[in-house]
Amino acid sequence: MLTFTTDALRPQDRFEHWCEVRGKSLFGVTIELERDKRADFSGRFSATPVGSAVLAQMSASSYRVSRTASDIARVPSNSLHLAWQVRGPGHMNIGRDRVQFVRNGDLVFGHSNLPFASTPERTDGFDFFSLKIPVTDELVLGARIEDAPPVALARDASLTRLVGAMFRSMTRDLALAGQFAGDVAHMVRLALLARGRVRPRQDEIRAALHAGYLHAAREILFRDLHRASLTPAAVATELGISLRQLHALFEPTGLSFARTLTAARLKAARRALYAMRERSIDEIAFSCGFDSIATFYRVFRSTYGMTPGDARRIPPQDQPANSANRVATAR
Repeated sequence: MLTFTTDALRPQDRFEHWCEVRGKSLFGVTIELERDKRADFSGRFSATPVGSAVLAQMSASSYRVSRTASDIARVPSNSLHLAWQVRGPGHMNIGRDRVQFVRNGDLVFGHSNLPFASTPERTDGFDFFSLKIPVTDELVLGARIEDAPPVALARDASLTRLVGAMFRSMTRDLALAGQFAGDVAHMVRLALLARGRVRPRQDEIRAALHAGYLHAAREILFRDLHRASLTPAAVATELGISLRQLHALFEPTGLSFARTLTAARLKAARRALYAMRERSIDEIAFSCGFDSIATFYRVFRSTYGMTPGDARRIPPQDQPANSANRVATAR
């Protein structure tokens, strides 16, 4: 992983360095900021390889950014760009008087060799993830994408939710982002489907939909694991799929929905037991979605080889002592 921060530079040098090294050289864009605001500029950046793609994270002071015809000629890139605007809304002009408003949380997708100009709506900075993916015919399933300008995917569309769930999974821990290399093609194909660039009835699209729905189901599961009443039916209903389809999503993983949920609850409880020693074991168990203390003790000991009380004295590891496949189902 490549990381950079302007903190090590003199205040008067920070913006110019960001413009030249991060903007023009790395991304092939033009960055502009009023001169009287440059001394207060700050920015942080990281780049992580995810297969052949590159995942970038940026947090910086607000500025205007554009990719002009001269930028494209200077730094051409036959790649697709999938961006997640975490914070920092603004207006994006993609030419021919086409201006769209990009809100917090929006996903923007398009070809990197097309011009745009973005202007922030606020002055309190931005947080942003960008996935740059080299184009191959296999990746885009032969679709024409050179004329696909960067546009925000429809916020309330089911396909956007699937792409977003995969993006959020990838960026949850950047040290592990490389593990999601196999999902990059799925994200691109779902975004192309959302843009109407590929046909839905292709094996590759079916595989992408399966991966996207699995990530979305897991996201709901992790979000609501504290609810003892969380059921597969509730997750299926939220995703707009059948209960049978939901269970089919988990079959290839080797863990059923119930076991995945129990494993997530146990992991949350394991961390809380060590970090929140002022809370009782029973309180932590209930807050992590267990509705039976006896069941909690049983599955915890079966998975970690220790009691919840013993776990309060030992820092949690990334994985339990036993394999995830040995996690018992809480019933």
